[in-house]
Amino acid sequence: MDGKHMQIGEVAARTELSLRTIRHYEETGLVVPSARSQGGFRLYTEADVARLMVIRRMKPLGFTLDQMRDLLEATDRLDSGAQLPPGEREDLLERVNGFHEAAQQRVADLRTQLARAEDFAATLSERLTSAQDSR
Repeated sequence: MDGKHMQIGEVAARTELSLRTIRHYEETGLVVPSARSQGGFRLYTEADVARLMVIRRMKPLGFTLDQMRDLLEATDRLDSGAQLPPGEREDLLERVNGFHEAAQQRVADLRTQLARAEDFAATLSERLTSAQDSR
């Protein structure tokens, strides 16, 4: 190999995704290996790793596979360097902005949940300390 391609095991280690998950994302069309070795092994590039990282970051925010596909298609079109028909660039930017706003809202929701969880854990710690002190 020339150093530009990685096998699936290295990609899994770098992205902290399982081999099965990467294959599932391939089956659903979210990512396609850039090449295959002579032996038929999947070969990935840095761009493929970056794409998998986008997917990995979207998943805990609750985005569906269809939403992930929609965002990736929009960013692929924007990044393609192709001359886009009038209005299409604006439409794509609006779609990506919608995902940005949804991600920001989900992060805010998770921060609220985390604060509540931390409050709950602190309450339990106080109760444990109080119970142990009263022995």
